Amino acid sequence: MLKKLRNKKTAKWIWIVLAILIVPAFLLWGLGSAIRSRGEATGISALEYKDALDAVKNTAIMQFGDNFSEIQKYLNLESQAQERLLLLREAKKRKINATDKEVIELIQSYPLFQRKGQFDNGIYSQILQYYFRTQPRVFEEQSRQNIMLSKLYRQVTGNIKISEEEIKKEYQKANEEISIYYIASLPSDFLKDIPASEEELKDYFAKNSLEFKQPLSFNIEYISVDSEDKIKDTLRRLNKSKDFSKAAKDAGIEVKETGLFTQTDSIPGIGWSPQILSLISQLKLDQFSAPIHLDKNYYILRLKERKEPYIPDFAAIKDKIKEIFIKNKSNEIAKNKIEDCLKVLKETYSTDPKSINLERIAKTCGLKSDSTNFFKYGSYIEGIGASDSFWTATQELKGDNEFSNIIDVPSGFYIIKLKSKVPLDQKKFESERSEFSQKLLSQKQQAYFVKFIEELKSKAQ
Repeated sequence: MLKKLRNKKTAKWIWIVLAILIVPAFLLWGLGSAIRSRGEATGISALEYKDALDAVKNTAIMQFGDNFSEIQKYLNLESQAQERLLLLREAKKRKINATDKEVIELIQSYPLFQRKGQFDNGIYSQILQYYFRTQPRVFEEQSRQNIMLSKLYRQVTGNIKISEEEIKKEYQKANEEISIYYIASLPSDFLKDIPASEEELKDYFAKNSLEFKQPLSFNIEYISVDSEDKIKDTLRRLNKSKDFSKAAKDAGIEVKETGLFTQTDSIPGIGWSPQILSLISQLKLDQFSAPIHLDKNYYILRLKERKEPYIPDFAAIKDKIKEIFIKNKSNEIAKNKIEDCLKVLKETYSTDPKSINLERIAKTCGLKSDSTNFFKYGSYIEGIGASDSFWTATQELKGDNEFSNIIDVPSGFYIIKLKSKVPLDQKKFESERSEFSQKLLSQKQQAYFVKFIEELKSKAQ
């Protein structure tokens, strides 16, 4: 262990930056990243990868505690381990280090290792042994690396600033409430009015055949067990006989088959696993994989069938073609109608701005109109959808009679006019300004660091 852990004042800056970096940022990167194989062009050894995987796992355990086993499947620890190694290499390149004193202070600051607010060496040893199943020297080295990562984070994001204008604008987005009048042109309203003859569908398919191209797909056989010894025994039998079914049968394990699935699908019987998808894309027909440890199970896979991308025959997907054809036509009709309505609005406004009445003009154009209750940016407007586009559009309206341009959202096309606005409470803003600006700065730093990690990945490929 690092000499003798002494009771020191908690290194608050270390803990705060670690909270920013190791937990939220790693989760964000991990969930959005594609898994790469361990030994690709980055030159990462199997031992380095295992150490990094243990480190991100321990970090997640500290964050989620007893809930870790339930949350683990959503964390993508394999990707986080890859990213941790890239970050550590960058930190070492920049000659960033961590002293023993900093490591001691960080470990002492964890509430997990404290009794009555003070670090307890007995608790520390027991938790590492029975909960983390990690040697003290290994955990301390992981902590040293975490401090290096936090210093890298500070170095990369230290110059990020936020202006007074940004603070005010973002606070407004988070707190201002508005309501609107709107005209709606919804594609769903025109679906029943669209004919779709055989000739039209064939013509659409001929011109848009690539739209229906089926992606690369696989069919695999696999065995799964929850015992490392069992999977090793099966692998020995398989290497000896080269017969997947026989080796599994001799080991008393059932062989399962997925049926065809694509690279964007959840794997039947297994679930969503970028690690397995990446692996099987590299297998040859009838080739079996090395054992894979995923969640609590061990797997061996055999590629039974590989179907290259293809365009199906018209007859096989006629119903799908019809569905897409009608959907596109209804969208086109809805767009044309809202564009005609906007022309009427502009003509009316140029003649007499005060005479603008959305309900009356909507009826003239054969469209719907209504109004909303109060909503905020980032909320959901019942019957319409996400509020962001509508809230943002109102910020560009100057006068009471001004209306927006066409707003295109998944549910359809809209033109809006401000109905009412709840002004910001200036006193509340001033009282919350400091805390809000710190939170906003933290978010901006994290976003910048995400771009930084993506650049490191790009360079490593």
